[in-house]
Amino acid sequence: MRKFIFIIVALVSLSVTAQNQNKIEWLSFEEAMEKNEKEPKPILIDIYTDWCGWCKKMDNTTYKNDVIVNYINENYYPVKLNGEDRNDISFQGKTFTYKAQGRRGYHELAAALMKGKLSYPSTAFMNKDKQLLQNVPGYMAERKFEKVLAFFNDENYKKTSWKDFEKNFKSSI
Repeated sequence: MRKFIFIIVALVSLSVTAQNQNKIEWLSFEEAMEKNEKEPKPILIDIYTDWCGWCKKMDNTTYKNDVIVNYINENYYPVKLNGEDRNDISFQGKTFTYKAQGRRGYHELAAALMKGKLSYPSTAFMNKDKQLLQNVPGYMAERKFEKVLAFFNDENYKKTSWKDFEKNFKSSI
């Protein structure tokens, strides 16, 4: 009986370990900027809040898809940024802080990345030079998100229009 229990526990442990191996390697904003200095590559910023249901859905679906996880880890510095974070963040000579507003507030960096239109979740894309390319508001399912990731990678946005890119895109999902 002990052997049977041991085998069950071992199998469950292996299963959990296997499921947890394929995760996005999220960084803080500061870590991504530091890594970008040493080895430049595009930056993806997931802007979320703790109370946002669509943010949680994107975390539990889109950000768990193996194709999405691998693509992000290979091609981007991925950042998780709480839109209501209370910690100061310095970027390009400016310190961004939390601003109280009614019952909830917002982080100035999140607001800057979203150009003042607070919408959660949002995904901001920066190029290798740390310049904001685009903020894409709203939940994105796996297939749509895969296209968006590929569009902002390898400077595809400079080579073709979104309409043409989307028409010719071949999904791996």
